[in-house]
Amino acid sequence: MSRSVVRLLTCGSVDDGKSTLIGRLLVETDSVPHDSIAAARFTRRSGSTIIAGEVDYSLLTDGLEAEREQGITIDVAYRSMSLRDGKRLIISDAPGHEQYTRNMVVAASRADIALVLVDATKGVRTQTLRHSTICAIMGVKRIIVAVNKLDAVEFSQEIYMQILNELTPLFSKLGMEDVRFIPMSALNGDNVTNKSLHMSWYSGETLLDAIQGWSPPVVSSSHTRMDIQLISRADEFRGVAGTVHGAGFGAGDQVLVLPSKQKATISKIITYKNDKATAGDLDSVTLVLEPDVDAARGDVIVNIDNPLEISNRYQAKIVWLHEEPLIHSRSYLLISGPTQVPATISRIKYALDVVSGEEKPAQNLQINEIGLVEIATDRPIALEQYAQSRQYGNFVIVDRLTQQTVGAGMVEYSLRRGSNITEQVYEVGRSDRAHQKSQKAQIIWLTGLSGSGKSSIANELAKQLFAQGAHAYVLDGDNLRSGLNMDLGFTPEDRAENVRRVSEVAKLMLDAGLIVITALVSPFEADRQRARSLVDAGEFTEVFIDTPIEICRQRDPKGLYKKADSGKIPNFTGIGQEYEVPRNPELVIDGTRPLLESVKFIMELLR
Repeated sequence: MSRSVVRLLTCGSVDDGKSTLIGRLLVETDSVPHDSIAAARFTRRSGSTIIAGEVDYSLLTDGLEAEREQGITIDVAYRSMSLRDGKRLIISDAPGHEQYTRNMVVAASRADIALVLVDATKGVRTQTLRHSTICAIMGVKRIIVAVNKLDAVEFSQEIYMQILNELTPLFSKLGMEDVRFIPMSALNGDNVTNKSLHMSWYSGETLLDAIQGWSPPVVSSSHTRMDIQLISRADEFRGVAGTVHGAGFGAGDQVLVLPSKQKATISKIITYKNDKATAGDLDSVTLVLEPDVDAARGDVIVNIDNPLEISNRYQAKIVWLHEEPLIHSRSYLLISGPTQVPATISRIKYALDVVSGEEKPAQNLQINEIGLVEIATDRPIALEQYAQSRQYGNFVIVDRLTQQTVGAGMVEYSLRRGSNITEQVYEVGRSDRAHQKSQKAQIIWLTGLSGSGKSSIANELAKQLFAQGAHAYVLDGDNLRSGLNMDLGFTPEDRAENVRRVSEVAKLMLDAGLIVITALVSPFEADRQRARSLVDAGEFTEVFIDTPIEICRQRDPKGLYKKADSGKIPNFTGIGQEYEVPRNPELVIDGTRPLLESVKFIMELLR
């Protein structure tokens, strides 16, 4: 299908001349209103050396007043122009500062062509390498390297070739096949839209030629799918609404609903105007299914003869965008289109050094780092390879507490073990086992600082429950670190994995019909919330043992505070590592009150 829009991303380091280059391109293709050009002749940035009366092209792309005051590009500025074949070129001018990498990543995820600028007077810089790597990872098909400001180095072919030879191995390693190098001067217009008269040694294309000569590659997909965006309900009516992608559906087609794999037949295809016999690529429709199967937002409708592979394990590249590092074993939200599912980074295989191209072992990813990871989702989802489908191969990672987007990911492939595992359903279930024990199965999650009294309270609570004939078991943090979790330390990553394992064991014991009491510091709110999310509402009770750290220090039953103060335990919670106070626990207990009184509060809550 012929595309009517081509998307161009401009990127590179600060002051490489992106805004000036795009401004000139727009002016020389008559894509800027004349009054804007007139304003750019007499408006000047602070410190500008451009003579009054000459056009300051950089002003034509910066959209924020803050950018003009600082002389930098902060946000992504969008402009458009017409190409000679009737297509529309959308230009995204990305910020060059490292702290705004997240803005650049968003623009790169939609770009067809990336224009990477390099200042000939400064050469290849770290941000040049980072942006080039991100563009390749985000699936940009053509990269144009504009070696800019050659007028400042007397149009030196030697400097141009040095930059070309430095970047070529990087693009080769990234697997980029369509890379064009163009020497130019954005300020003077050399090789922007017209051939330069100052570089007789260069006989290649201009920037405009390289843009207009691009054609989108044809990527064939045999799948037809519709991600459910909305469940449409009315009197005696229920349909699933979304946008169709692929060959299309027809009334009477048999389909599958994923991930549940329920079968149905399309009885009606409805648009806002009327009913249709078929729905083609990019049609927004409501499908009425027969029978009316249980489907929800984020589920996928596919043709029964050509189903998608679904999995709960994926390998993906991630660009980390947040000040707080990515921690494996911590639970985040993975969002792809209407699909939203809890997900855990189960393994960080490596972090990519954007300067050397080296793949380095890593325990976490820092802001703006790029890494290869393995992801486990709480339920199977239908993601595709990013190389085959940008739309269905991309996702964002969202912090479950702050709801901030912290990472952007691109699927490489699903892991075989994800599709090889099938959950077995047994006839004797949790409610049966709990009923046999005449009790309600639940998890009592005790959290607080070391020395707050968690283990003492857990012990007394278990005694009283036992005396009443209840079946309870205590999962104590230190006891588990002597066996199941003996391989874990006390870094944030290991603490997240410690809580993950304990919560999975607690879930199994809950399924056995037991009352499970956990007593471990579990310092991070996100990890505790992930534990809560594993079970149904009403089956998880968080109890915060609120004991001042001064009292914990005085008690110091294991001598840990003394060791932490001497530097022997650098990651000790409350001293070397933060404890995140629970936001909405079911119960807060003053850890300085008598033990029996504290247990009484919990027993009353259980009743």
